[in-house]
Amino acid sequence: MSENSMWSRIIGLPLHWQIVAALVLAALVAWPSTPETTIFGLSLVDTLDFFGGLFINALKMVVVPLILSSIIVGVGNMVSGGAFGRVGGKTIVYYLVTGGLAILTGLVLVNLVAPGETESARAMRNALPDATGVMASVEGRGLGDLIGVISRAVPSNILEAAVETQLLALIFVGVVFGYFLSKLTGSGGDTLRNFWEGVHDVMIMITMWVMRFAPIGVFALVGKTFIVSGFGVLGALLLFFLTVLGALAIHFFGWLPLLLRLLGGLRPYAYYGKILPAQLTAFSTASSSATLPISMKSAQDAGVSRRVTSFVLPLGATVNMDGTALYECVVVIFIAQVLGVELNFIQQLLIVVMALLTSIGVAGIPSASLVAIALILPAVGLPAEAIAIVLAVDRVLDMCRTAVNVTGDLSVTAPVANGEGEELPFAQARPAAA
Repeated sequence: MSENSMWSRIIGLPLHWQIVAALVLAALVAWPSTPETTIFGLSLVDTLDFFGGLFINALKMVVVPLILSSIIVGVGNMVSGGAFGRVGGKTIVYYLVTGGLAILTGLVLVNLVAPGETESARAMRNALPDATGVMASVEGRGLGDLIGVISRAVPSNILEAAVETQLLALIFVGVVFGYFLSKLTGSGGDTLRNFWEGVHDVMIMITMWVMRFAPIGVFALVGKTFIVSGFGVLGALLLFFLTVLGALAIHFFGWLPLLLRLLGGLRPYAYYGKILPAQLTAFSTASSSATLPISMKSAQDAGVSRRVTSFVLPLGATVNMDGTALYECVVVIFIAQVLGVELNFIQQLLIVVMALLTSIGVAGIPSASLVAIALILPAVGLPAEAIAIVLAVDRVLDMCRTAVNVTGDLSVTAPVANGEGEELPFAQARPAAA
């Protein structure tokens, strides 16, 4: 087989297999290398750091327009659909509850297991920025920073909020703008709606384009980590991987079925059996948005009306990311543990709030949570470059957390339908009248 033919086959692989190939290549390059290794007279570590930095910067680049356009389009569609009242209120409350439970589950488990405090995890510190400066930046953060984040919800300068990536301010502006945009009639309203939908679609395309370079970014960032820290980091990543999987499993098999039973009046695993096509599609595509048509069909096959599914599920694909929020929280705490940074209660509460807020604005496409994590880390005083240490296992975890995201959306759909008086199959058997 010619070299060109082999390369064409590699390029034609699905993204997750390209990332696997990049991981293998990074290991092969790092195995015989040392921090002093050069290539064409340039330091190999510095070269990898350059390309890895480009990938991280590209992720940061899409944050503001992607989040702002997602919120504006999502809120605008919700209001114009006439579902901003009773059904919208129930849906948002349920989404906040499931998201909060997911984050707290991840927070408790990562603190109990402490995957970043093992000997192999400490070896990662050599590949990360100087921990002394990091700890100094984190130690000064507390309740005042949390209050400050909340107080900046109403920005005095929208452009300044965008430049400084003040997330809560962007969400507030997006909600207000989207709400009143839906009230604007005439050609002006149509033009603005088309504009923001166009911005949203373009940002999705740009994010997907950036993710096409993920194998290069993974190769560079993971290769540098292996060279500087050695292969002992895999032990810490395995424990981190199992911690995330455990937290996702608790939410998937525990909290969500409990929600279905108590609020939806359903036999949860019978309902899970009906929505299995959506869960499998979410796992294989790692995209909530791509899974949306399957999710809507699965919910309707389970007996939920089209009136409910057409509102609850598109909104959920935009703002409800249980698995993503859980993952963001675990990653940030794990990175702090690796750096040896002690986070107090208020600092961890700030991470919880940021994880919940960023999960609202994350696009339902593969690895979009990397964008949110790159935003949260600096907000709590940690270096965004530290995200490199989880890239080796991110893709598999992305598939798992997307399945949880979609299951969370579908688990909210049934209670909302039940609250609207719809008779659903798989209902719990009611006791016979005496």
